[in-house]
Parts: sequence; C-alpha cells; structure tokens
Amino acid sequence: MTGSPHHTLPASTPSDLTPQLLPIPAFADNYIWMLHDGRAAWVVDPGDAKPVLAALQAHGLQLAGILVTHHHADHVGGLSGLRPHLQGPVYGPAREHIPGPITPLHDGDSINVLGLRFRVIDVPGHTAGHIAYVQQGAAAPLLFCGDTLFSAGCGRLFEGTPAQMAASLARLAAGPDDTQVCCTHEYTLSNLRFAAAVEPDNRDIAQHTLDCQALRQAGRPTLPSTLALEKLINPFLRCQQPAVVAAAQRMGPLNDAGDSVAVLAALREWKNRF
Repeated sequence: MTGSPHHTLPASTPSDLTPQLLPIPAFADNYIWMLHDGRAAWVVDPGDAKPVLAALQAHGLQLAGILVTHHHADHVGGLSGLRPHLQGPVYGPAREHIPGPITPLHDGDSINVLGLRFRVIDVPGHTAGHIAYVQQGAAAPLLFCGDTLFSAGCGRLFEGTPAQMAASLARLAAGPDDTQVCCTHEYTLSNLRFAAAVEPDNRDIAQHTLDCQALRQAGRPTLPSTLALEKLINPFLRCQQPAVVAAAQRMGPLNDAGDSVAVLAALREWKNRF
C-alpha cells in the first residue's frame, strides 16, 4: 500500500473511550509509547516485542497498529515479534527502510489512531527520513517525535546536517505550547546537566532538574514533557538566546554569531563530547 503527500489514510475504528497514554520501558533507557482505549492498543517505536506483549497481556488489549518514526534497531527491532499479534497496519517513514510490510508515510499525510487524528511531519537530522506524528485538534496534543527532540536535548546527527535538525526542531517547536512531547529515551537528567553547563543561571533548568530527580527516585518517567517547558530549558530550542549564543562562542568561533544553525552545530558537537 502506497502513501502519498497530503493523503488521509484509512481510519481505525473510533472508540467511545478516551485513549490512555502509557510509556513502556525497554532496554536501558527507551520508552515504547502505547495508546489504548481499554480494548485496542497502538504502540510507537517498538524496539523490543517482549515488554509490549507483556503490557498487552496485563491490560487485556489487542494490538491494533504500530507507528514507527525511523529505522534504528532500538525502534524497529520488535516488529517481527509483534506481527503475529498485530491486527492492523504498521506505519513508517517512506524514505527509510523499515522491516516490512509497512504503509509508507510522507510529510503532510494524516492517519487515525483510536479515533485520534495525527499529521505526519518530516523531521530529518537524526536520520535522513525521520518522521514525527502530531495529534490534530486536541487541547493538549500528543507529539511522538522519536529521537529528533528530547527533553532538554536533541538527537545526534547520524545522517543529517545541523541545518536540517534546526529546521526540524523549529517545525516541532511551532506547535501549541501544551503539546505533550513523547520522546523515546529517558535522557532528561543527563540532558539537563548539559543544559545547565550552557546556561548556568537558568532557574527553569535548575528547578526542572530537581523535579526530574524526584520523579526518577520515585521510579517514574520524566516524560512526556511539553513544548512550553522545552522552550525554557532546552538549549537546542534556545539557539537565539544571548546566553546560549555566548556559550556556543566559548566552544570556538562560529560561522556567524547570529546564525542559530551555527549555534546548534556548536552545541551538538559540545554535547557529543560532554
């Protein structure tokens, strides 16, 4: 089945129940996000089948569909183990090789998940064909952003350029402030340590670090975040802030002191060594 730009793909059966969001821990620090309505479930980026199957059994759910953001093994490694239990489609990026069969998605496509509508956004940078799924028409929309945007951070540039990542982050940050940012790794505290090195006087970073330490000590995830919060604490969304520009300049001369792409590139190189 072939997707096409700005094409609305077939809807799943709507439910009378509001879907619930559940983070399923996997590996050392991954989250596989699950949306379920008490009967049917969709999962996002299942790198491992076992925790998904355990969650399905624990909640008495049928696996209705799968969303994939990019091709890395810790996001697709569970597909083969889940397919025998799958009663619907696997959606994934059209410009990446995902273990098939899948329904390929392009920028601007829309899909329906348990009665919720999601729009597909191309967000290259971490990988060349990375996509994100943004809920439409909700008061606090869900954003499944894979490894493009992390809380207080962004993904490594394995296949893309700083300009691509800057553009991708700008597209995501343009969403409503109450957007729920569903990243796929529990990197928040390590990212906040870097953010504090970039902006040591940022009180929002200091306070959120305390909040996240308490969450982790209680065995709870630091996610989802919100775009409003990320705009206060995430240096990769703050590349035009004077303090962030100055911090990037301390790492070495920039191509253009006012160029947010150059600032992001400097920050990403700094973070790689941090």
